[in-house]
Amino acid sequence: MIDPSAAVEHTIRLQWPAETVRAWYARPGAFERLMPPWERLRLVAPVTGAEPDGEHIRAPLGWRWVHRRRIEPDGSEACTVEERLDYAAPPGLPGPVARRMIRPRLERLLAYGEAVVRHDLEAHARFAALPRLRVAITGASGLIGRALTPFLTTGGHDVVRMTRGHDKTGVRWDYDSGRIDREGLEGLSAVVHLAGENIGARWTRERRRRIVESRVIGTRFLAESLARLRRPPQVLVSASGIGIYGEHGDELVTEATPVIGAREDFLTAVGRDWEAATQPARRAGIRTVCTRQGVVLTPAGGALARMLPAFLAGAGGPLGGGRQWMSWIAMDDVVGALHHALMDAELDGPINVTSPEPVTNREFAATLGRVLHRPAVFPVPAPALRLAFGEMADVALLTSIRAVPERLREAGYEFRYPGLERALRFELGRKE
Repeated sequence: MIDPSAAVEHTIRLQWPAETVRAWYARPGAFERLMPPWERLRLVAPVTGAEPDGEHIRAPLGWRWVHRRRIEPDGSEACTVEERLDYAAPPGLPGPVARRMIRPRLERLLAYGEAVVRHDLEAHARFAALPRLRVAITGASGLIGRALTPFLTTGGHDVVRMTRGHDKTGVRWDYDSGRIDREGLEGLSAVVHLAGENIGARWTRERRRRIVESRVIGTRFLAESLARLRRPPQVLVSASGIGIYGEHGDELVTEATPVIGAREDFLTAVGRDWEAATQPARRAGIRTVCTRQGVVLTPAGGALARMLPAFLAGAGGPLGGGRQWMSWIAMDDVVGALHHALMDAELDGPINVTSPEPVTNREFAATLGRVLHRPAVFPVPAPALRLAFGEMADVALLTSIRAVPERLREAGYEFRYPGLERALRFELGRKE
C-alpha cells in the first residue's frame, strides 16, 4: 500500500515558458529520458501527458511509487516543475528501513531528471529556428540508439527505426540479403547509422568476420541505397571509432591526424574501410559525418558496466601499466554530439566524439574508485588481459590514443560533462 507520509518532493525553476516545458514532458520518450541508467525500472502503466498522477513504475524487489508532477508558469518566460513521489516499501520491510533504502534512490532519480531536462531544453533551443527532422536510425535498440531516440523525440523530431528484425513499425533492411525498404527511406531528413557488431569481446575468427561485415559491408549497402533514392536525406551521420588512429603514445590526436600510414592493426584497418564505405552517399551530395567515438561511459552497458562489479567489490585498478591514454565520453555528450552533427549544416567529414579532457587509464581507475568510495589499487597485468582477450587486449585495451574533439569545439558544441569526475558522478548518480 502507498503511504502518503512516505514521499519525496522536488521543485525546480526552469527559464523556459511553461508551454515549452509541458511539450517536452508530454512527447514520446520523456519517460526513457528521465530514467537513470543505473536503475532497472519497469513501466506498468502508460505515462500520458506532461503531468502524470498515478502509479506507473515498479522497481526491483517490489517497491513502487505514485508519481505526481505539476508545471506552473512563473511569469511568461519561466516556470516551476513540482514533482512528488509517494512510495511503497517492499512487503515485510519496516518503514524506517525502507526510508533509508528508498528515499536516497528516489532523490538521485529526481536530481538526474532535473539535469537531463535542463540540458535537453538548452540543446534543442540552440536549433529552435530550424525545422524538426524525420530521422531514421540503424542500431536504435543498441546502447547509443536507446539514448539518442528519446532525446530526439522529446525535442520534437520524428524517429524511424531501421531494423533487420520483424518490427512492422520500422523500416526493414538487411545487408546480408541485399534487401531494403527504399520507399520507407524516401523523403527522410537524416539517417543515423549506429549498427555494428560489438568489439568488446575476444576476437575469434567468426567475430572478426561479423565486425568487418557489419561495419564495412553494411555501411556501404546503406550508403548506396541512400544514394539511389529519388529524395535522399540531407545528412548521413555514420558511427566510426578512434581506433582508426592506432597507437599514438602521448601525442595529441585530432581529426587532422593522418590515418593513412598509421601503424596497422585490426581496428585501424576496419576504421578506414568503415569510413570509406560511406563514400557513395557523399558522392550523391548527402552531407556525411563520421563520428569517431571514444569509450562511451554509461552503467547501462559497454566498458563502464563491465568495470563496475570489480570496482564496487574494491578489486578495481588500472589495466596493464595504466600509462596508456583513454579517450572517453559521457553518454549524454555522445547524444549531444550526434544531435549537433544532425543540425549543424557546416559539419562534414570525420569528427572526434570524445571528451576534451582525455585521461590515462591509471587516472581513470583512480577517479572511478574515488567516485564509488572504493580503492582502485589492483592492476590487471597485461599478460592476464592478453590471456583473456587475445589480440583485442593489445588493440583495444592497452593502445594509447589521446584524442580530442577539435572540430566539435570549433563548431560550437558545448560539452555537458568535459571532466571525468563530474561525468562519472552524473552517469552513476553519485553526489559531489
